[in-house]
Order: sequence, then structure tokens, then C-alpha cells
Amino acid sequence: MTVVTNAGAVGTTRSKTRSPKGRKKRGPFLKVKFGSSVVPVYQTESKGRVRYSLSFYRDGRRQRVVFSSLEEAKQEALLVAQQIQRGMQHVTDIRPHERDAYVRATELLAGLHVPLVAAVEDYVQARMLADGQSLTSITEDYRKHLRPLARRATVPELVAELLAARSQDGASKPYRAQLKTVLTRFAAAFPGEILAVTSADIDGWLRGLDVSASSRNGMLICVKVLFSFARSQNCLPAEQRTAPEQLTKVKIKRDDVTVFTPAQMAKILHAAPPHLVPILAIGAFSGIRMAELNRLDWSAVDLDRGFIELRAGQAKTASRRIIPITDNLRAWIEPLERTGKVVRHAGLHREVTALARALKLTWPRNILRHSFISYRIAAVKSADQVALEAGNSPAIIFKHYRELATSEQATEWFAILPKPGQWQNTFLYDPKARTGKLP
Repeated sequence: MTVVTNAGAVGTTRSKTRSPKGRKKRGPFLKVKFGSSVVPVYQTESKGRVRYSLSFYRDGRRQRVVFSSLEEAKQEALLVAQQIQRGMQHVTDIRPHERDAYVRATELLAGLHVPLVAAVEDYVQARMLADGQSLTSITEDYRKHLRPLARRATVPELVAELLAARSQDGASKPYRAQLKTVLTRFAAAFPGEILAVTSADIDGWLRGLDVSASSRNGMLICVKVLFSFARSQNCLPAEQRTAPEQLTKVKIKRDDVTVFTPAQMAKILHAAPPHLVPILAIGAFSGIRMAELNRLDWSAVDLDRGFIELRAGQAKTASRRIIPITDNLRAWIEPLERTGKVVRHAGLHREVTALARALKLTWPRNILRHSFISYRIAAVKSADQVALEAGNSPAIIFKHYRELATSEQATEWFAILPKPGQWQNTFLYDPKARTGKLP
């Protein structure tokens, strides 16, 4: 609404203040009003000519414009009043319910001592990060799962604590060395809090290492050990699956199981010096895994009762296992000195493979265990029995080892005995070059 008032009209008064020189201070000739904005128009005379001027503030600065025509001055004053009113719109047009909402919001924030603008900014950012989920439900999840945590630990911190704990618990050196190798690399890749590491992060890290599927599975097991340890230390939520537990092992094809023939096994055993016989004979005729054999003590080899006892702490499956001593295995180990560790040091495994190379034989991974299981199931015709002896499941035995050998080959395998002069064998092994020569 536009209102124009004249200074001489009824309802208006002139200012009675006097100027410093005693003259009366004249007010505006008229005022142009639009909304709550008022622009005064002044009239002045000079040398018989009448002028009309506008005086107003815009952007904090005083403006003055002069016109010779009253109509032009009134039109300009109206335009200026409209512009001023539009600039004040966000202040003057607050509706009552909006004013009530503002007052209520400031009352709610009074106890937190947080400005309204800061609270709104924080709320908007949180809703965006939460993909639009309710902040109340997210806070409830936080109180349930994260608030009970003892501390927010980083991956390197937990790796160091885990290795120290395993050392105190008496874990084997090879196991601790494997954990240290894998988890040191993992900590370097994820130096932040373990809470922030996701299953996708772990999967991407494993796939980026350019290692075999079996190596990836072994490394995943080490990472699972770390996260289980973190949960036991109350650094991860107890009710939730850890990030590595959400991943599955890579399926490895086991269709191509490689075994020694009885003739090849006899060749390598008959050339072996006495200190290599335990690895070869026990591996070939009992099927014990090499890692289990490394933990085995001669006190567990009971020739009187005819079995090898693999305790739960020594077995890969963490369950006690009884392995029968076959007649030919007895013939191989009975003449040996049976005190202390069966495998006195890890270097003997490298010497065994060097012996195989000297005999022009290849040494595939787990060749002795694969050979034992294949010939044993051909001999006893029972996957359940072989599974108990080998520490495997009957399904695995049946799927991968059935019908790889005949009964005749099995009979020949378990009839391999020491040759005359067997215990005088020698083998010149160079540990630096990892090569050896037969006499």
C-alpha cells in the first residue's frame, strides 16, 4: 500500500527544532510510504527555481537524489520505498507459527548451550551422512553397540597386543611368525581404528595382494584371529559379526591330487639318511600334516600300543587324534633314536626337498599326506576311518581321494621297508644353496 502525505496537510506537523543559527529546521515536503518503508521528499528553492530531493539509506550509506519535477521525485521515492521493503521482507514477514517454532527451538537448545544455527547445521550434516535415517534410531544403535566399548583401539595397537598375548600363551613360533607377517602388512594398510575397517576393505586388500587363493584363505584366517581378539578385549561390539567373519574363503579346486607311486616313495626313502627318515616315513605312512609333525614329540609315538597320539594343541583341527602305526612304519622308526622333537629343526624340510630334486623327483605341496590318504582309503575301504586318522571330513576324503589308487598299489605302498645298509646312508646338503649330492 502506498501513502503520500504532505508536510502541510492535516495530521502532519513541522519540526520545531531550531538550527544552530536560530532558524527553524524544515521537515520533508512530503513522505512516500510503502509497507513499513518511508522515503521523505524535500522541497528547496534557489534563484527562483524549485527543486525536489530524496534522502534515504541503502546498504548502510546515505543517498541523495535531486529532481526538478515533483512527479518524478514521487515516482522515484515510491520505487526506492519498494526496494527497501523487499530488502526487509525476511525480517518483517515472519509468521506467528514460525516465530513460535523459533522460540521453542531456542528453549530446547538452552540446556546444551548450542546456537540454533550450529544445531541445524549439525543436524543437516548428520542426516546426510546417515542417508536420511532417523538420528534417534542411530543414537540408540550407538548406545547399544558402541557405547559399551572399553576403548577405540587402532589396528597397529591391537596387532602388538595380540602378538604379545600369543607369546605369553605359549603359541608355537611358526604360528606367531605367520601372525606377525600377515598382520604387520594388514596394520600398515589400515592404521586407523579397527571399528572403521569393513568387510569390503578387507576383501579389497586381500585381492590386491596378488597371491594364490590358498594364501588368501590363510591370511583371512589371521585377520579373523585379530578381530576375534579385538572383540574379546571389548574393542568391537560383542553382538555383531566382525568384518572378516562376513567374508568366505575362496573355494580351491582339489581335483588334481598328486601322489607318489610306491616305486618313487621307495626310491626316496632308500636314499634318505637316518635324520630325514622321520619326516618321510611318518608323513608317508601316517598322513600327519607337516605343521603337526613339527609340533610332535617322540613321547607321543607309542610303539608298544601301536599308535601316535596327536594332542588337541598339536592338531590343526584342535581335537585329539589317534593314528595307528602300520607295520612298515614301525620298521622305519623303531631303529631310530626317539627322544625330543621328531623334527629337530625346520631346515630338515628343505633338505628333504633337496633330496627329492637330487633323485630327479618333484615335490608338490602336501605330497606325502595326499599319498597316504589315497593309498589308505584303497586299503581299508572306509572314508570314515581314514577321516578319523587323517583329521579330515569323510566328505573331503570321499570327494578328492577315492579311487586314486588300487588295492594292489596300496598293498605295495604299505610294504615299503628299509633296505639292507639303510642306516649308513649319507647325503651331502648345502643349506645356503639348498642343494645336495648323493654319494
